Amino acid sequence: MKNKTTLAFILLFMISGLLPLHGQQCFSVTEDIFIAEDEVQKNVVSFGGKVVIEGEVREMVIAFGCEVIISGEVGDSVVGFGSDITLKSSAVIDGDVVALGGTLEKEIGCLIGGDTISFKGFEDLADFLGEGLTGALIPLIIFFKLVSVFITFLLALLVTALFPRQITFASAQVRKSFWPVVGTGVLSITIYFGLIIFATLLSFVLIGIPLLIALIIIGFIIKLFGRVFLFYFFGESLIQAFNKNSKVSAFGGMILGFIFVSFISFIPFIGGLFMFCLSIIGWGIVIRTKFGTTENWFKKKVE
Repeated sequence: MKNKTTLAFILLFMISGLLPLHGQQCFSVTEDIFIAEDEVQKNVVSFGGKVVIEGEVREMVIAFGCEVIISGEVGDSVVGFGSDITLKSSAVIDGDVVALGGTLEKEIGCLIGGDTISFKGFEDLADFLGEGLTGALIPLIIFFKLVSVFITFLLALLVTALFPRQITFASAQVRKSFWPVVGTGVLSITIYFGLIIFATLLSFVLIGIPLLIALIIIGFIIKLFGRVFLFYFFGESLIQAFNKNSKVSAFGGMILGFIFVSFISFIPFIGGLFMFCLSIIGWGIVIRTKFGTTENWFKKKVE
């Protein structure tokens, strides 16, 4: 569990610059958080401590390697990474409840307005792959493909937990400004690979090594966010194809879209071409919307 918590902490640190914390936030590392019955907080984020909520949290509760006990109300989602979550009978969760790599206990009477997702995490994947490899039934290339898909799923859950509004906003811009998004994606990827080549050449004299590392990290983050935006886009599109009036949660849409995209990616040739096109669109929507924070980053504001 310590390894899961450390991984989640590193990932959060990498993208924390995109999510500044404002007032009425509870943020704790290894310390306990207690929200009394008459207390109201906007968000709760905890690493390694115990979280007890008897009052109200207006938005989200995010816990990494914690024990979470909720008997009050949460206005959005509850997300635990390697955490043990207990929802008392009086608990009211307006959004989703996600338990990844931990346990989820729900007492009779608790209310959950969104989806409930529980996944034990790395142990399940190890057992599954271990059985397959023992019988030599899974080729090595498929093994690495499955590991890549699983890691992408974990990261996508983390991004969805931290940035649900940005995800829904950015995915809407794909439909609204498709061709400008594609153009932005082609241009940004071309510039990015040009910078990679330039930094690689500089690396022979050591000057370019820090620049190359920074570019790789930036490219990874942009690719990750772009994929998550598109996961939600496909998931929302599939759900609304059957019911246009249905409300799609960030987690529900992302997971359905993830399953759809992962299935297509395993198809020979077509899957590779499909993922290449997604990379272009993903880069375009991330750059154009500045990680889902604005409709068009390049549009001049009218004063």
